[in-house]
Amino acid sequence: MKKIAFVIPSLSCGGMERVMSHLISYIAINKDCECHLILYGKSREIFYDIPKELFIHIPNFNFNNRNRTFFTFKTMLYLRKTIKKIHPFSILSFGELWNSLVLLSLLGLKFPIHISDRSSPDKSFGYFHDLLRKILYPKASTIIVQTNIAKRIYASKFKQKSITVIGNPIKIHNEINMNKRQNIVISIGRLIDTKHFDRLINIFYSIYLKDWKLIIIGGDSNKQNNSTNLQGQIEKLGMENRILLAGKQKNIEKFLLKAKIFAFTSSSEGFPNVIAEAMSAGLPVVAYDCVAGSSEIIEDGKNGFLIPLFDDKMFEEKLRYLMTHEEETKKMGEYARESIKRFSVEIIAEKFYETLTRIEQ
Repeated sequence: MKKIAFVIPSLSCGGMERVMSHLISYIAINKDCECHLILYGKSREIFYDIPKELFIHIPNFNFNNRNRTFFTFKTMLYLRKTIKKIHPFSILSFGELWNSLVLLSLLGLKFPIHISDRSSPDKSFGYFHDLLRKILYPKASTIIVQTNIAKRIYASKFKQKSITVIGNPIKIHNEINMNKRQNIVISIGRLIDTKHFDRLINIFYSIYLKDWKLIIIGGDSNKQNNSTNLQGQIEKLGMENRILLAGKQKNIEKFLLKAKIFAFTSSSEGFPNVIAEAMSAGLPVVAYDCVAGSSEIIEDGKNGFLIPLFDDKMFEEKLRYLMTHEEETKKMGEYARESIKRFSVEIIAEKFYETLTRIEQ
């Protein structure tokens, strides 16, 4: 029986972690292989449901930031020791900042390592991390990217011959009652600066259709206390009854299935899961056309609208159009649900499994 090691800092609430949980669940339950999950980050949280068939490995020490160098080295030794003990057929690592740590920890071992970055492909992480990636990424067996744009950028940046494009797995909703929708615009994402929820709040306020609400799902992250700032903005505009910060939610489907429109003002994405999940729930999308992701999911004018980055006037115009044209909104939502089926969990997880179990020449 083949062994596969899935390596990620944690399974906390986030897009990258949700993707990993989908892949692990499908492969552990449906494939004749032994699946191991290694959580080596600071929190090692498990937010998402995982199958009982999975073997979980967590360091027996806490990471202390006050002695960062020592504990980074200790984590690297833990990764190397654990991988040698598992002796996997292949390894899948997620995390644009963490993949370098995994590759460095496993240098010299003969196990195939497949790595995947989940952020915008043109993003810089500073001189040191960019240099590490440039040196270490070519040592991976495969770089798995989420979009064709990312493949072109990575092929130039890392001189890696084996780059595979695999989108993210999305749970497909088969039964949807479009007639039970409420006048809700919904947006989902961590409350970080690059999501620009402050701009979305201002856009929604400018439209000012009193029978509509805006719900934003997501919690603070990256040491950015934006929930306080956003709530202050909402109160200053007098929109407490019409704009809700719903915080972290484990079951986002129940919110998506109540809403009519999904709005997304992020300026930096790898593959925006939440757009695909919203479309699976039958929602048309209005989103900024950032470097990667949105344009490979949204067909402008068919299942949503692509807005030039920070063109808030056009964003307002298209969002207002959907809010005031119910039949067109339903039509675009139905097409959105059909068009996203190519990213079903089954199809995407099969592609990952084929990559992870491919015999290298």
